[in-house]
Amino acid sequence: MIPTPQDRPVALVTGAARGIGQAIAQALAADYSVAITHLETRPENGSFLAVRADFRDPEAPAMVVERTLQHYGRIDLIVNNAGAFASEGPEVFDSSALREMFDVNLFAAQGLLAAALPHLRPGASVVSISSVNATLPPAGAALFGASKAALELWTRGMAKELGPRGIRVNAVAPGAVNDPHNPRPPELTAEFEELTALGRLPSPSDIAAAVSFLAGSGASFVTGEVLTVSGGYRL
Repeated sequence: MIPTPQDRPVALVTGAARGIGQAIAQALAADYSVAITHLETRPENGSFLAVRADFRDPEAPAMVVERTLQHYGRIDLIVNNAGAFASEGPEVFDSSALREMFDVNLFAAQGLLAAALPHLRPGASVVSISSVNATLPPAGAALFGASKAALELWTRGMAKELGPRGIRVNAVAPGAVNDPHNPRPPELTAEFEELTALGRLPSPSDIAAAVSFLAGSGASFVTGEVLTVSGGYRL
């Protein structure tokens, strides 16, 4: 029997107009009806429910969940991919940049979960996109890394909180990604490649594959984990 749209599980992927988020949404579309959020760039795939959302606004998470439920009637997977980055050194204190990183990288995840939780059934899942910078921040990324470290701690705490409800919470921590939508100078790419055991950088689809695994039945006993996808950058 072919499932009707109402029978298909629903995935909500934030920051999915391009790059890693777009790859995640496309990978999940084989098994899910997909809602995505975007900030400025309209998504190319018209088969997704696309909701414009600025997660610096504390009202945005509840609005996104409401729009998704109005359209699909359910939510089974939340992928927290939307992120904010600012490079700040020790001599700079920009409270607005710091607040923006925590608003988007951490507080939005909590806002989405809080709004969706009454509608999440046993078997639902949350997957957040962290970063190797949470544990290995380079110069200029300490505050960004702190926001992602907080997200990883939140992941472990929520896994403990929601385990009795049958809801799993995990994260994926990419290293540098070879994203054609966000290219870097060739010499910097070569430098990153030399730091990985595999000698190359992952593509957005590599990160999407990790998200699909954590969301799928093959990871049904995996919760509270951070899966590093860096090609051996940590080694």
